[in-house]
Formats: sequence, structure tokens, C-alpha cells
Amino acid sequence: MSSHPQPTVAWSDPARLQAFETWLNGLKTAYSLDPASLRPASADASFRRYLRLDNASGQSFVVMDAPPEKEDCAPFVRVAGLLKEAGLLVPDIMDWDQVNGFMLLTDLGQHTMMEQIDPANPGANHERYLQAVDTLLAWQAASKPGVLPAYDESLMRRELDLFPQWYLQQHKGLALSEAQSQTLEKTFGTIVERCLAMPKAYVHRDFMPRNLMIPHAPPLHGSLPPEGADPAWGGPASDRLMIPHARPLHGSLPPEGADPAWGGPAPDRLMIPHARPLHGSLPPEGASFTLGRPGGKTVAPRAPVVAGSTPATQLGVLDFQDAVYGPVTYDIASLMRDAFLTWEEDFVIDITVRYWEKARKAGLMDFEDWHADFGAFYRAVEWMGIQRHLKVAGIFARLTLRDGKPKYLADAPRFIDYIRSTAHRYRELTPLLRLIDDIEGFQAASGFAFGRV
Repeated sequence: MSSHPQPTVAWSDPARLQAFETWLNGLKTAYSLDPASLRPASADASFRRYLRLDNASGQSFVVMDAPPEKEDCAPFVRVAGLLKEAGLLVPDIMDWDQVNGFMLLTDLGQHTMMEQIDPANPGANHERYLQAVDTLLAWQAASKPGVLPAYDESLMRRELDLFPQWYLQQHKGLALSEAQSQTLEKTFGTIVERCLAMPKAYVHRDFMPRNLMIPHAPPLHGSLPPEGADPAWGGPASDRLMIPHARPLHGSLPPEGADPAWGGPAPDRLMIPHARPLHGSLPPEGASFTLGRPGGKTVAPRAPVVAGSTPATQLGVLDFQDAVYGPVTYDIASLMRDAFLTWEEDFVIDITVRYWEKARKAGLMDFEDWHADFGAFYRAVEWMGIQRHLKVAGIFARLTLRDGKPKYLADAPRFIDYIRSTAHRYRELTPLLRLIDDIEGFQAASGFAFGRV
């Protein structure tokens, strides 16, 4: 049981609080939950928020609080299943109150990849980014058309329109002239045309370090363990994850006699002593279970995913409910041109080219000359990236002005810089660059170009 006072969880709607308490009390016995341990975990850019609570053994769970009149949890459930089928590490859904919008999830940990990044030392983050690349490639390799909503022209246009509507008009207070409106219309048309021509894959749509979790597993070499941890493993000695033969860095050769998938001799694969399934964990093969009440859904059983057992499970994945089927370039652009972190372009290219090399082997680069020409692929990433940058600048302005979340608009200059540096490289984007420079009062940007085209 929790022995320390927890931060208060505020409820603005007494009726919703009552519905939550009724739902949680129904789960208390089954999962040995300690309601007194309930505390805020995090919030995101939507109307969802996340809470954390413990059970009698001190194991933590996460609660999703998503008012159904504002958030639809069905996509979260559907995409979680797809990610798990692809071999990725995502939260298990233990219970879903579909009517009231409450969900009990397994906890992937409290530390995001973002928290472990050293912005001043790009090389120190290399391994983590390669782990993210492995996770992304596993997701993309599982892609099938017709499963997720299409990232089509209509959706791309709606997203792009957020830039003039919210960033230029609402945030900047700019009344666009006819010429400026025509410039944006023509530019947006070119961007959408370029993006729609790219090969398709599953798209997370917010694949970046803030949405990638460091699971309960050994830390990277050289990182400091948390207080009270066993330094060799990154967790309390009683809960340590026993891995007799540590897996080498991705891409290195296994020792003689090793099973390449695990990094140790086959008889000594991942060993987790005292392993017991969670109460209410996935049923055996052939069984089915019902999530939530009322309105619970029968869900096909899936094998549990163990953190670190494959390259794709070195990081947990969150915030995936808006996934679509669209340009294969989107998520690598999102990862390397981060909404909250800026890297110099040499590091961006370093990671992107490693992604490209692996994607070629996975058959994801069989389009035009992408397979043989990294420059061609990188230019496509930039075209996809500028669509995202314009969209996010608009979204961040809307979050501040409409939703009262001012912290997001503080990062908008990062996206303006992304837009300008990309627009500088392509003749078709010169009118957009001039418009942005005129509005922001900037001079033209410069950077790596692989030839201005």
C-alpha cells in the first residue's frame, strides 16, 4: 500500500468523479488496487489525461481518463492491437469502461526517451535513436492497406489549413491578402501532391521521444540508476530483471554459439525469475476475454510482449491513437525534426541514413530511385516534414488560444525555423519562404541541401 501522501487528482465534474469511483471500486478487488495511491501521471494535447495508482504489491497501473463526448477511445484500442501484433511494446488494456471513457492500462514506466536525451551531446543519444528506428521499422513492416484510416488529400489539406487559420490569423493577427492566400493555396497543393505520391505504410503521426518510453529494463551503459536501484540493472534488487547474457548493441555480431535473436546462448535466453502473470492478464491460447463494462468488447488474445526481448521492444510506444495509413516518410521526419527538441542536421542525417539502410533491407524503399539514392529519399522526408511543420505550428497556436495551453506555443518558433530551412532548398517553396520571412522579419535560411532543387 502507498505510504506517502499523493498529489490530489482534481475533478471539475462531480458526476464524472462519481462514475470514476464506481468504476474503480469494481476493479479494486480483482487487481488489488489502492485507490489512495491515485495521482496525476501526465496530460497530452487532447482532452485525455492519465493517472497512476498502485496495487497492494506496489505495482503501478495507469488510468486513462478520456471524456467520451470529447475523446473516442476505440482508435486507441484498435491501434494498440495492431502495434502489439507488430511486436511492439505498448500498454496492455486491462479494463475499458467504454461508456464513461475510463481505461486501466499496464504501466510502461515513468521515464520517456526524451528525459534521457542529452541535447548537448548528440553522440550520447545515438543508441537510443537507433532503438527508436528499430521500433519504427517493425511498425512499418507490419503495414497493410485498408486497416487504418487513409492519410489522404482531405486530411492533409485540413491539417495544412491550421497554419493560416490559427498561426497566421489568430496568433499573428494577420489578415491575409489575396496574393498571400494564393501563395499558400498553390504551395499547399504542391506539398500534398508530393506527399501523396510517396509509398504508404502505417503512420504513428507523433513518433518522437516524448511518446517513447524507457521500460523497466537495464539502463544504457554509463547512465545513472535511480535512487535505491541496483546499479547493474536499473531497478531495486528484489525486482531486478535477470538477463544472464546481455544482448549486444543492435548490428553487432553475437558470440559463438549464441542465438542471434537474444544475444546469448539459446539455453540462457531472457530469464525473469519469480515471473507471475498479472491478475487479469491475457488468457491462454484459444480463450477470449471481455474488456470493460458496460459495452465491453471481446478481444482476441495476443501473446504478451517482453521489454527488450527484440529490437522492437527496447522502447515502449504511447500516444498512437491517431495512427493512419500514409506516407512512409512521416514518422522518421517526426522523430528527427522533433516538436520539442532541435538537432543539428549532421545528427539528423546520421540517424536518417541508418533508418534508410535498414528500410531498404526491409523492402520499404522500393520506389523510384530511393533504394539507391539516399538524397532522393531525404528530399522526400523534407517534403513530408514541411507538411507536418506547418500543421504543428497551427496546432500549437490553437492549443494556446482555444484550449488554454500556452506551453505549446512557446515551441512554435522551432517549427518556423524548420519551415524556413526546408523552404530555402526547393524552388517551389520560395514563395512560402518569402511569405514567412516577411511575416516573421527573418532573412533567408541555409543548410545541407543535397543540391537545391
